[in-house]
Amino acid sequence: MNATENTPPVQVPAQMQMIQLLSGFQIAQALYVVAKLDVATILEDGPRTVDQLAAETNANADALGRIIRFLAALDVFRTHGDKVENTVLSATLAEDDPNSVRYAAFYLVGMQYGPFSDLLHTALTGETAATRYYGQPFFDWISTDAEKVEIQNRTFANVTNSLRAGMFDGYQLPKGAVVADLGGADGSMLIQLLADDQDRRGIVFDRPEVVAAARKNLATHGLADRVQSIGGDFFQSVPPADVYVLSYVLHDWDDEFCRRILHNVAKTAAPGARVVLIEAVSPPDDIPHLAKVLDLQMLAMVGGRERTAEEYQSLLESSGFTLDRIVPSSTPFSFIEATLR
Repeated sequence: MNATENTPPVQVPAQMQMIQLLSGFQIAQALYVVAKLDVATILEDGPRTVDQLAAETNANADALGRIIRFLAALDVFRTHGDKVENTVLSATLAEDDPNSVRYAAFYLVGMQYGPFSDLLHTALTGETAATRYYGQPFFDWISTDAEKVEIQNRTFANVTNSLRAGMFDGYQLPKGAVVADLGGADGSMLIQLLADDQDRRGIVFDRPEVVAAARKNLATHGLADRVQSIGGDFFQSVPPADVYVLSYVLHDWDDEFCRRILHNVAKTAAPGARVVLIEAVSPPDDIPHLAKVLDLQMLAMVGGRERTAEEYQSLLESSGFTLDRIVPSSTPFSFIEATLR
C-alpha cells in the first residue's frame, strides 16, 4: 500500500477559505483580461508560447504570462514549459466555441463589476447599486450606446445557446397560433422555441434599440417570414398573442413592475391565453442553486429578484392568472405555465 493512501486530506483552515472567497475579484478581472484580449480564440488553432500570445494581442509578455499562470492553476488554460493551450474551461471564452460565454465576461465584469462596489450602499439604503453608480437605471444606461446593447444581446444569446443548452428537450409550449416573446432581445429564445414548430407565428417584442438585432437573426435562421420583430415598452402595452413567453424578464423587476407587465398582458389577451415564464426557481433553505447567485445580481444591478415557486404563484394570481404547473428542465431553469382567468 502506498504510504500516501493513509495520509488524511488536507483541511484548509476557515480563515484561508475566507481569503480565497475574498480574492474572487482577482479571478474575475483576470478572466476579463484574457477574454478581452481573445486569448482563447487564438489558442483554438493550437498551443502558443506566451511571447507569441503577447505579440498577437499587443500585450506585455511578462504581465500576460503571469495572468495565464494564475488562471492555469484554476484549470483555465494548461501550460507545458513555455507553451499555453486551452482547457475545456478556457475554451468557453473563445469567440466561436459552441459553449462560448465570452460576451458574458464583457457584460458581467466590464459592466457590472464597478456597480458592485456600491453593494454596501444597497444594503444600507435599498437603493440599487447600479443606479447610484451610473446615475440612471442599468438598462437605461445600456440603451444609450449601441455597443453596450450589442454586448447585452450577445451575452443573452451566449447564455441561451450554451448555459441553457438542452433545456427545451422534451418541452412543448402550450397551444396557441401566435407566440409573443416579451423582452425577446435578438430573438434567440423564440428561434429555439419555434424552429421545429412550423404551424405557429411569432413576435419578438423589446425596446426598439434592442429588438433591431432580431431582424437579422430571424432571417439567418429562416424565420423572418413568420416571426415579426416589434419595438415597444411592455410597461405601456404588449402586442396581441395566444401565448406569451417571458424568458428571464420578471426576475429583473420588483413585484410592482412585474404586475404592471402582467396586467398589460391581461388587458390585451383573451381569457384562456397562456403565459410561460422561464426563470430560475429558488429552492428553499440553504440548498445551493444558481437562483441564489442571480438574486444578488438582481439586487445590485436592476432592483429585481429571484423567486420561489410560492412567490411566483402569488405574483401570478394577484395579476389575474392561475398557475398551471412548473416544469423543471435539465438546467437550473424552469418553465412556469399560467392561464389568464
